[in-house]
Amino acid sequence: MKFNLRVMAPNRTVWNSEAQEVILSTNSGQVGILPNHAPLLTALDIGIMKIRIDSQWTAMALMGGFAMIDNNQMTILVNEAEKASDINLEEAQQAFQIAQTSLTEATGRKQIIEANLALKRAKARLEAINATTISL
Repeated sequence: MKFNLRVMAPNRTVWNSEAQEVILSTNSGQVGILPNHAPLLTALDIGIMKIRIDSQWTAMALMGGFAMIDNNQMTILVNEAEKASDINLEEAQQAFQIAQTSLTEATGRKQIIEANLALKRAKARLEAINATTISL
């Protein structure tokens, strides 16, 4: 069995196809979604989403948002999303290093919060790449 999965960012539809399983990073931990899942509305954390179609897994970096599932229809609204296959490894590693440096050099509450968010986004992008290179 499968269910319809749609991932939408403000400027585009990132994903629109059927899936057999989805694993999401929510604000309260990871949640797995299978066909005929109970209705659910949840906030998403910055992190990765794993999608299984047949025996193939695909990863995507999500930058926060909301997920709703009802009647085998799953809609995910995100601030931004990137498929792992679209992420450049060198750029992601460089962004991660810059974010780490920014966090260590941050002074003041606002700078620390912004640096933590940048680090979390950079980490999600790297995790998405690693999730596709490692057997899921």
